[in-house]
Amino acid sequence: MQTTLDVAALIAEAELALAAKFQEVDAIAMINQERILTAFRQHRVSEEFFAEKTGYGLNDAGREAIDAIYADVFETEAAAIRMQLVSGTHAIACALLGNLKPGDRLLTLSGAPYDTLEEVIGITGTSEGSLQSLGVAYEEGNVLPFIHADSSLENELEILLEAPTKMVHIQKSCGYSFERITLSNREIGKLVDRVHKIRPECIVFVDNCYGEFVEAAEPTALGADLIAGSLIKNPGGGLAITGGYIAGKQKLVDNALNRLTAPGIGGHLGLSFNQNRHILQGLFLAPSVVSQAVKGALLAAYLFEKLGLPVQPGPFDSRFDIIQAIKFGYQDGLINFCRALQRFSPVDAHVVPEPALLPGYEHEVVMAGGTFVSGSTIEFSADGPLRPPFAAYLQGGLSYLHVKCALKGALELAQSGELPLLSAAINK
Repeated sequence: MQTTLDVAALIAEAELALAAKFQEVDAIAMINQERILTAFRQHRVSEEFFAEKTGYGLNDAGREAIDAIYADVFETEAAAIRMQLVSGTHAIACALLGNLKPGDRLLTLSGAPYDTLEEVIGITGTSEGSLQSLGVAYEEGNVLPFIHADSSLENELEILLEAPTKMVHIQKSCGYSFERITLSNREIGKLVDRVHKIRPECIVFVDNCYGEFVEAAEPTALGADLIAGSLIKNPGGGLAITGGYIAGKQKLVDNALNRLTAPGIGGHLGLSFNQNRHILQGLFLAPSVVSQAVKGALLAAYLFEKLGLPVQPGPFDSRFDIIQAIKFGYQDGLINFCRALQRFSPVDAHVVPEPALLPGYEHEVVMAGGTFVSGSTIEFSADGPLRPPFAAYLQGGLSYLHVKCALKGALELAQSGELPLLSAAINK
């Protein structure tokens, strides 16, 4: 990077160029905020819903209200928000394992699933209890190249759905794939319509992680039968300390809860561990927080594209999740970028990220994430697997100002030569 680069001026240029995109983000946030506020009013949220429960958690009015509010917000028959769901992957696993039995067939329509689902399905690893080890057949399809061509899409789906298929899996977000484009909910709705036309009884499940409240409606409002995700991503608004959600048709949600707890218990038991207030307040704040994260992603896309690095999506592309991918092309560029961002985290800014193998991942991953809630990806963070094309995946940002500070600081570190490998990456 040239030492004459004026980082502050580049950011000011970006904000001026992105002003119309920022207005679009605000308009979507307003739609989602109004829908959430309406649900809170209709279910008469009051302080009694924040009361602590012990033991089994029987008759927890707060938990029941949270489920009903989420169902309204996601426009579904039912929803379950549970602290016992330890991650988005766990929520997705319960949705799959609760609704598939030996002899059934699971078909993915969006190519290879996110890394942590590979062992859940049985694609990799030797874990007992995976879908394939339990006798569920798995087929991997990819209709993304056909999504804009109606006739080709119809033909491709008919081929993929020829064998009896109990459930179709669609991953909304790009995951750890630089080439894969995040699906809009309109595109997901088109897929749902086509699948149900060919096989009306087929369950369409959407991995909704990172996509909540980025658009004006969720996949379930456009026909998806079931969705799942994490509370320490978008819907938790930065306040939920753990947990996940499953939402969709009543029977399908009930089946997932039977898998989470036990048949006969389902969703009737389960403490919220005095977290109802945080869950509700986080949901209330989520549209605003998500809008801040999306604006931060737009800024990152503009800055790094301007500096010559490939980005996905581009700064003026439509946004359907909070993830911004930046391709460095080599390992040290990715690692040092994460190290630079870590220095501008509110928590653990002094820590130096090191690549490591993490549970559920096949490759080492490097992560920058000095967050108030450990692992929270609605807070500003970046990570990426140590494999080509060595791309960093930015996500989150409780405030646009924090994202702006972190990006400014990282670029200034690179400019100063303190992290020369980052400078080399930007010059590539």
